[in-house]
Order: sequence, then C-alpha cells, then structure tokens
Amino acid sequence: MNRTAQSHEIDPLHFRKVMGRFATGVTVITAKSGGKAHGMTANAFMSGSLDPPLCVVSVARRAHMHAYLIEARRFAVNILAAGQTDHANHFAGRLVPDLAPRFIEIDAIPALVDVSARITADLAASHDCGDHTIFIGHVLNMEAEDRPPLLYYDGHYAALQSKRGAETPLPEFW
Repeated sequence: MNRTAQSHEIDPLHFRKVMGRFATGVTVITAKSGGKAHGMTANAFMSGSLDPPLCVVSVARRAHMHAYLIEARRFAVNILAAGQTDHANHFAGRLVPDLAPRFIEIDAIPALVDVSARITADLAASHDCGDHTIFIGHVLNMEAEDRPPLLYYDGHYAALQSKRGAETPLPEFW
C-alpha cells in the first residue's frame, strides 16, 4: 500500500508539535512586488547544493509571499540575529507597532539590515509539496556578520548559550 494512501490520519497539531522539536534558525524571506519590499518569517530553509550553490525555502501556497516569489523570480533569505524577535513576529503577521524594518537592495532584491547573514538568489525551480511549494534559489550573493543567530525551538525563540568552542575538522567526504 502506498504510504500516502494509508487510512489513518496524522493530527495537524500533533504534527506541528513534533516538528517543533527540531531546533532551527529563523529567517525572513524578502522579495519585491509592485515596487515594494515584502517579507515573511520562515524556518523551513536549508542549503540545497554546494555545486551549484542552491538554497531552498518552503512556503505555504496560501501565503502572500508565495505569489510574490513567483512574480519576482528573485528573493533574499535574511537569517535573523539574536535579539530580532520583533522582526520575526512582525514578518509572521504579528505586527510590531514601533518597528520600522530597514531594507537595503542587493542584486535589486530587498534585504534586511543588521541580520546574522543574508543570501540573495534567483528562482531556479519550484516544486509542489502538499500545501506548500518548495522554492529553489540559485545563490547570487551572500554575506555574514559576526552576530549570533536567533533560534526557534518548541514554539519559542531562543539564543545560543555559549560561544563556539574549538571546531573539529569534518572528514573529507563532508
């Protein structure tokens, strides 16, 4: 029997709770539509490939950002820094009244300032994935600042508790 055709259902709230046990960074995906910068908080982001350099983000089809990405065909991934919970909330639809996000343009793509890192990309491909679309971007530009990242775990924002220790080199196959 096909795994997707099984008769039992997964409770959506339980699914979210279990998936929330995976600690992630917090990003804001930005794109330009109608001459304006738009952003959406997302933690479903990852590197896709080293050669060629690709990044991947998952966006719900019902999200406004879905249409913006299809229209713009370019986007930025802004990896939020610790202390940017207001930005995360703002771009998740919980508007913060006194927050005025500042943007710069890189490769004609709006990107946030004061983030831990940012990546700009051209849309290379998109694939349906249930109620989401997986957007694959060909990386154009990337930069990182010396700012620790904002983290998300079990429905809450968090920050690293200590600085990195001595790094162990990865084996050759990595």
